[in-house]
Amino acid sequence: MADQAPRPAREFVVEADGGSRGNPGPAGYGAVVLDPVTGEALVEAAEYLGVVTNNVAEYRGLLAGLRAAAELDPDATVHVRMDSKLVVEQMSGRWKIKHPDMKPLAAEAARVFPPGRVTYEWIPRASNKHADRLANEAMDAGARGEAWSPSDSTAELDAGGADRAAPAGRTAGSRRTGAASAFAPAGTEGGDGGEPAPDGGGAAAGEPLARAGRGRVDAASLGAGTRAATSTGASATGTSGTGTSGTGTSGAGAPATGASGTDASAIGTSGAGASATGASGTGASATGAPATGAPGLGVAAETSGEADVRAAKVVASPGWGPPDMGAPATFVLLRHGETPLTPQKRFSGSGGSDPSLSPVGREQAERVAASLARRGTIEAVVASPLARTRETAGIVAARLGLEVAIEEGLRETDFGAWEGLTFGEVRERHPADLDAWLASPDAEPTGGGESFAATGTRIAATRDRLVAAYAGRTVLLVSHVTPIKTFVRLALGAPPESLFRMELSAASLSAVAYYADGGASVRLFNETSHLR
Repeated sequence: MADQAPRPAREFVVEADGGSRGNPGPAGYGAVVLDPVTGEALVEAAEYLGVVTNNVAEYRGLLAGLRAAAELDPDATVHVRMDSKLVVEQMSGRWKIKHPDMKPLAAEAARVFPPGRVTYEWIPRASNKHADRLANEAMDAGARGEAWSPSDSTAELDAGGADRAAPAGRTAGSRRTGAASAFAPAGTEGGDGGEPAPDGGGAAAGEPLARAGRGRVDAASLGAGTRAATSTGASATGTSGTGTSGTGTSGAGAPATGASGTDASAIGTSGAGASATGASGTGASATGAPATGAPGLGVAAETSGEADVRAAKVVASPGWGPPDMGAPATFVLLRHGETPLTPQKRFSGSGGSDPSLSPVGREQAERVAASLARRGTIEAVVASPLARTRETAGIVAARLGLEVAIEEGLRETDFGAWEGLTFGEVRERHPADLDAWLASPDAEPTGGGESFAATGTRIAATRDRLVAAYAGRTVLLVSHVTPIKTFVRLALGAPPESLFRMELSAASLSAVAYYADGGASVRLFNETSHLR
């Protein structure tokens, strides 16, 4: 009897996704195995994971999808489609896997099929709706204290599954599956616990629909006629009510007459400290609610320049915007450590003596490095060309095993003839110029320095360049007070005078996420817990 011809190997498409409402926060994954010819959904899988990060959830989704395909046919070839640039690039071998929580998950995924039988493709989020809906169903179920139920899932219909090549509905051969362990206790996955990620986590407790991280859902999935609750975005961890701390003022609410000369931090207006940026609610992401922090924040009509208007439209637009098309570019903004000029509160910009870090500043940089190493989410380090930022960045990058790229656009403002002077000394020598500078963002410091308006234009161009270069990645930008404040101001759509209402400490961390649909979300401001 002649041997039977070998059965041809099957081919599958696996689409997978994961989300975390907080990063880390309540998380879940979704995965679907598709017939590449008919588009039929052969297997669906979803699971609530407890409190983990976006990346862990995405890797868990990939692993579930590969395992489901292997159960159907262990000899199959698989094409994976995901909107996570990180997972696709790492599993394709083009990016290194350095985070200790990612390595075992990636290794486990690589073992499901032999090498060469799995290929990877990045797709925009809008093309990954089925897996995204499954992940959100799992997170919603977890929020109710339930396991995801295959029988209750509408993910395929919500994602337009009926529009695929296969006829609408499910054939007898198709099936859905839940994960083996339907419910993981909070904080048990991959060592993430509940430790805030360096991008600040974004969503406040009890805010499952906030657009912090990858857990955002579209308005359509909330039900007809339902609007997202008025939520003003990231829970602020900044300087609310700090008043005179570090600003050189003589009393809370009094006109500011002393400069924070540390790169011109929080110098200026009367009533500084009455409403510090970072008060709860500033940083709203496309919810339509006015910002509740400093007066004028988040009002598009108050801004000037195309970059300001574009950012303000996202903040001020009503309801939920269009899909964000994938993981954001997240900028973790680190102000350099102290220099000898910092405690003296002297203007120290890009046109002065270019001081290096003091011993205190180097210790601060080491503390930042240790904190970021524990969190493990930084994928690249970019620094201003000035000595204090390059030194800070070098200490952090060495701890993370990364190289430092230099970006000229991240340099501090040039304070002209005021470089090295205290606020009081500038008041004595150049009173008219100082008054003009405090009154208008277009005014330059004495001697032809850089105006805040010019700094804003430079930072907007730098932001756009870096967002394009690091799409979907988390990048540490080591810079100075004025540039970091300007990143935050532009993200909020706030007027230029808001720069005078922010206080930024040496070696502090802030974070802004930039989405491909044009949205921006301030996730952290002036975080200094790593220094205590």
